Amino acid sequence: MLTKEIYEKGLKLDEDGYLKDVDDWNIKVVEYLAKVEGVKKLTADHWKFITAIRFYYEKNGVSPLCRDILKETGFTKKDMYRLFPTGHRGAYKLAGLPKPPEC
Repeated sequence: MLTKEIYEKGLKLDEDGYLKDVDDWNIKVVEYLAKVEGVKKLTADHWKFITAIRFYYEKNGVSPLCRDILKETGFTKKDMYRLFPTGHRGAYKLAGLPKPPEC
C-alpha cells in the first residue's frame, strides 16, 4: 500500500502538506501527494511542470516564482490549473518544495 510505504519511511509534512525535508522527495512521494491534491493521473505534462520546478530549486536553492515556471514550461495559468487543481501550490507540493512564493 502506497500510504503505508510513505509513512513507514517517516515522511514529514508541514501543516499545509508540504514536505519538511526536500531530500525525502521521490516518485512514490509524488504519487501519494498527487492523490492528496486531486490529481487522478500523472501525465507527461505534469512531469514537465514538476521537473521544471524541481530543477529550478536545485539550481538556485529557492522556489521559483510561478510566472517564471510558466514561462519556462510554456504553460498558461489555465493549463496549470487544469493539471493541478490547487494551482501552483499543488505543483510545488508534488515537486517536494517548501511553500512557494505568491503567484
